[in-house]
Amino acid sequence: MNRQLLSRLFAVVMVAGCMCLVPASSWSQDAEAEQKEATLKQQADEAKARQVAAQEALNAAQANAKTLADTLAKLKADLAKAEADLKQAEEKYKAEQDAATKAAEAKTAADKVAADAAAAAEAAKKAAEEAAKKAEEAVKAAEVAAKTAADAQAVAAETEKVIAANKDVIAKSPEQVTAAEAAVNTFKPQLDGAETALAAVTEEAVTKQREFESLLISNGKLVSFAESVAPIFAKRCLACHNARTAKGRFNMESFAAILKGGESGESFIAGEGDNSLLYILVEDGSMPKDADPLTDEEKATIKKWIDTGAVLDAGLDATAPLIAIMPKLPQPSAPEAYRVPIPVTAAVFSPDGTILASSGYHEVILYNPKDGAIIRRITNVAERVYDLDFSPDGTTLAVAAGTPGQIGEIKLFNVADGALKADLVRTDDAVFAIKFSPDGTRLAAGGADRAIRVYEVATSKQQLQIEDHADWVMGLAWSPDATKIASASRDKTSKVFDTTTGDSLVTFNGHGEPVFGVAFSADGQQVLTSGRDKQIRAWNPANAQQIRAIGGFGNEVFRIQATADGKLFSASADQNARLHNVADGAAVRSYAGLTDWVYCIAYNPATKMLAAGSFSGQIKVWNEEDGAEIATFFAAPGYVPPAQ
Repeated sequence: MNRQLLSRLFAVVMVAGCMCLVPASSWSQDAEAEQKEATLKQQADEAKARQVAAQEALNAAQANAKTLADTLAKLKADLAKAEADLKQAEEKYKAEQDAATKAAEAKTAADKVAADAAAAAEAAKKAAEEAAKKAEEAVKAAEVAAKTAADAQAVAAETEKVIAANKDVIAKSPEQVTAAEAAVNTFKPQLDGAETALAAVTEEAVTKQREFESLLISNGKLVSFAESVAPIFAKRCLACHNARTAKGRFNMESFAAILKGGESGESFIAGEGDNSLLYILVEDGSMPKDADPLTDEEKATIKKWIDTGAVLDAGLDATAPLIAIMPKLPQPSAPEAYRVPIPVTAAVFSPDGTILASSGYHEVILYNPKDGAIIRRITNVAERVYDLDFSPDGTTLAVAAGTPGQIGEIKLFNVADGALKADLVRTDDAVFAIKFSPDGTRLAAGGADRAIRVYEVATSKQQLQIEDHADWVMGLAWSPDATKIASASRDKTSKVFDTTTGDSLVTFNGHGEPVFGVAFSADGQQVLTSGRDKQIRAWNPANAQQIRAIGGFGNEVFRIQATADGKLFSASADQNARLHNVADGAAVRSYAGLTDWVYCIAYNPATKMLAAGSFSGQIKVWNEEDGAEIATFFAAPGYVPPAQ
């Protein structure tokens, strides 16, 4: 027995010996786990194959539908062209017949002139040469006239053929169009079926793939990008690597953007964490720049994600913002008792005036406006609440909030018990404005991402996303008929948009400074805006022409509210709330007593109560008609002001 054979036998014996050392139960568990992974992977692969087949079937169906639609469109176009050509040809034919008639008349006249000239030549020898010349010219004219008449008749004959052909097309087209429409309608169920089948197998494929991925994650063989990696990138990287900043030309707002890389090339190599630039830079502390390094746990998570394939969770859109695919975790709790008051940035009355809602820290607080008694505290909102609005029926409270530079959110709460009804969207920065449509069926919101979003309240589905401003959207207002939305922006403009199409209709730039507040007059004929220029300006939404400017403010004018009976209320950094007439801009009354910037204003027509919130954390409620104070309190539950 040679040395090589002995070595192989020794290796076999050693392996067999080692195998004997492994407990049977452990081997059995490993085998079961591997078998489960293999089974789930096979199911996921089979589901994926069905998804691909369904996609191919849908593609074929869509191609067939397009062919039928194209045929129908061509037939309709041919019919329209034939009708147009017929009309044109008939008009042309009449002109050509007129031309032929005139040419024949010219020929007859020329023949007469020729005959007269010949007779004159015989009758008068003295004028023979001149008559002969005229006769020759007349003959030539007659020849030209004859040719013109022949040409006109030929053209008329061709036109007659065109007319006949078009009449034939027109006669046959209705039947062909009807047949084509029938074919399209007949095929539609097949197309719908293909789409339904694709949706079903896609859902199945995603479900199976998620089951497989969940098993791999639980076994430590995979890392969820959405649940484990995206939150790290959103919290520690997006401030410098977003679409607006993108240091190193590296945008990290979505998985697709991260995959694209930056000016230094690809950000990672799947399966090779140690060789991936993204991991190298966070591992050695180079990134995030000018900030605390990532924790060892965060670094390990990123490396393991890359080492295990750097995949995106099944069913997620690679282009979706990180903030949209991350787990929606509950917001931190509001303090049980406030140690210090915080600025009141939002306030609104319920439609019946029995509730005054205000901003708090990670909460919205509902008060009895007559005495400041707390009715309810609604929690699970972002750090700062920037705007509030009650639905017209008073059952729902819309909240625009955010943690600056990190998250923005739009939430709907049930007023009766504070329960969350809808979590409409999360953005990567604060939402500053929110407003129900007059009938309560839609909701508009705008914020630091410069976008205006419009939602259908019943379904929570987004209907529009308007990106026309160059800076933060600070305020929004619906026209009385809900066909338009007016905006206020830090880009120093106010705009009016069509609420069906989202098209920008007009832009007002008369402030020359950031615009904070916006409202429509009750008749919809004026837009009223306020801003840093210490003015309220009324302008025409049809042409953006200024109607009047309302002055007399000692500082910036933040929020404004217009009423159905022509009142205009405002909140200013000069520590006052004010009332003006919309009709002529005349000042009616000032409401004083707050000791710092007045950020927000709220008026209720049913109770004639006016409320304002300030930077000092105080809320003051007045009787609108005479300015008498009703209540003053801090929007800070549990806060005890220091003794004077």
